[in-house]
Amino acid sequence: MASQAEIGLVGLGVMGQNLALNIADHGFAIAVYNRTAARTEAFAASAEAKAHPIVPCATLENLVDALRPPRAIILMVQAGAATDEQIEALVPLLAPGDVIVDGGNARYQDTIRRERALRERGLRLLGTGISGGEEGARHGPSIMAGGEPEAYARVRPVLEAIAAEVDGIPCCAHLGPDGAGHFVKMLHNGIEYADMQLIAETYALMKDGLGLGYPEMQAAFAAWDDGDLDSYLIEITADILGKRDPETGTPMVEVILDRAGQKGTGGWAVAGALDLGIPAPTIAEAVAARSLSAQKDERVHAASRLAGPAGRQALDRAPELPVLRDALLAAKIAAYAQGFAVMAAAGREHGWGLNLGTIATIWRGGCIIRARLLDRIKDAYAQDPALANLMLDPHFAAALAGAQEGLRDVVAFAARAGIAAPALGSALAYYDGYRSARLPANLIQAQRDYFGAHTYERTDRAGSFHSDWSAL
Repeated sequence: MASQAEIGLVGLGVMGQNLALNIADHGFAIAVYNRTAARTEAFAASAEAKAHPIVPCATLENLVDALRPPRAIILMVQAGAATDEQIEALVPLLAPGDVIVDGGNARYQDTIRRERALRERGLRLLGTGISGGEEGARHGPSIMAGGEPEAYARVRPVLEAIAAEVDGIPCCAHLGPDGAGHFVKMLHNGIEYADMQLIAETYALMKDGLGLGYPEMQAAFAAWDDGDLDSYLIEITADILGKRDPETGTPMVEVILDRAGQKGTGGWAVAGALDLGIPAPTIAEAVAARSLSAQKDERVHAASRLAGPAGRQALDRAPELPVLRDALLAAKIAAYAQGFAVMAAAGREHGWGLNLGTIATIWRGGCIIRARLLDRIKDAYAQDPALANLMLDPHFAAALAGAQEGLRDVVAFAARAGIAAPALGSALAYYDGYRSARLPANLIQAQRDYFGAHTYERTDRAGSFHSDWSAL
């Protein structure tokens, strides 16, 4: 088979097919392969594929032969063992300088390992986070690449062409070496978990606390989407709340079981934050809330056994919608601050040199958390690249000063009403903890020294100290 394709792609699931069509849309000939030959044949026979410069390949050897050197192949296969197996199958067919682009949701530690192993064999790996789901893959995702600059240079024209675009800037960037791209994608998903949980808690407070109907809730979210809360997730929430089940006429959300799924990337983000010693409580609470939602049978049983507030909060004491809006805005700022603090720490720890302003820039389009807030975040890091925490930026500090009372009122109301709001509560605690010049950790250090002789520092002089507590 004559070399004719600019790039190859392995894995023709929904994401892989849409990405292949997106690449072909932009004039790049692409060779495609799927382990199940029938899927390759079915895709190649589709009307869309026939109308594009797509080269179907029956074997990996055919795929490699169809590519111009240095070859570049995107993997869109299941993360974990399947990715390792696919890489091992490709390696004997490739030549030094060829590039493998892992477009799956890989653990960044796996990407570091794979990149090192391939580099020792003269090959290059580009660990690339792709966000936006099926729609993004087809019409423009946000793309986060990590690996050698030479690897990115080989595929840069393709990736930047197919990415979403905001203000003429592609939502695609090379973020650093080895696992940088997949780490940033992992934190994107962690922030996404937090954002979704905050919105869900706000919905619960509207419905069960304020007693609003679905038309009122839809109108509220639609109005908020025109302001500082403007985002893809707020937009689709307003749309969802207006939908009705065609079979029963009931609001669609009411016929959906309250058991949320997850694929693990949120948990990876929490683990990454813990490994780095950086607090990300709102992301952690969002992951925990999904896990709790999965315990549906236990919750139904507990509902008949465990008592809540003696009397439900009277609606006349419920916060007004503008207060609820302020609470959601303040909590979102805190959640984003946590995510960006984790990425900053990872950049330092791994020597990635992550540019947080660039990350905010490429998240403005294509990805799930695209939001007006990201323009402000981009500006914050442009003004101060060394900003320690987003909440310290003058714009966000002012926004939090104006919205914090709303968050306090809403968290207090949720507690009195017996409505679980762990993400909102954790965002407030993070804000209050971060702005505290003195925390009760001095007592914890005293306890640690008391039972384990772990020592402590003093406020009046430098050094480490231990006390004989029984003699004091």
